[in-house]
Amino acid sequence: MISEDINILGGFLGRRDVSVLTAQELKKRYGFERADVFVLFGGSILCGGDVMAEAIKNRVAQHFVIVGGAGHTTESLRQRVHEEYPDIETEGLPEAEVFERYLSQCYNLHADFLECESTNCGNNITLLLKLLEEHNISFSSMILCQDASMQLRMSAGLRKYRPDAEIINYAAYQARVQEEADGTLAFGQKIHGMWDMDRYITLLMGEIPRLRDGAEGYGPAGKGYIAHVDIPEEVETAFRNLQTVYADHIRQANPAYASREERIRK
Repeated sequence: MISEDINILGGFLGRRDVSVLTAQELKKRYGFERADVFVLFGGSILCGGDVMAEAIKNRVAQHFVIVGGAGHTTESLRQRVHEEYPDIETEGLPEAEVFERYLSQCYNLHADFLECESTNCGNNITLLLKLLEEHNISFSSMILCQDASMQLRMSAGLRKYRPDAEIINYAAYQARVQEEADGTLAFGQKIHGMWDMDRYITLLMGEIPRLRDGAEGYGPAGKGYIAHVDIPEEVETAFRNLQTVYADHIRQANPAYASREERIRK
């Protein structure tokens, strides 16, 4: 079934290494109650802000950072936040500032630091590391929260630069897709700010070619943007199955959001 293949991709990409964001769960899994840094990436849908609020309330990290300038998901985030919360003005704002305003208005909470210049998953990581260095924040453990479709690639990007660090994945959501009686696809649960189905499938389909460690992929044997990722055959099979229906849903990288280093490399 199409829904099963979508859920295989979603489960593989949207990794959560702990079941809940609490000190108890971190202690059980990693031996410490607080990570050094928690990072929310602005490519997430709105529920990423809810996850960050929970993380701050539960004090699961020493430092809290929001990362995101303007990229391919930014305008969707701006529009969704302003539609749901008209008092939050989002026009022209970077993703990090949009989420900061959301945290402030809805939870009376704030991040410690904002990174507002990055434009893609690659420089999300490099500019995050630069920001931490500028503020003399060292880390050996970091919790990453990104949109579920991009969670695995984000952690692989950090592993490229910090293979020594304990990287804890906590995707902003975990979606399950089901087929209705009339054959249409629907989400099995309500997720705050969720993409429409077509956009969600497009995001999932775009990730598998990027994660591959071959000439056209982002791994060390390709473009070198991320550390190596093992893609199980079950995932490749699901991707091939979906290609027969959604071949036009494989999102290409938008050169408008490439970093200067990426443009030079090309």
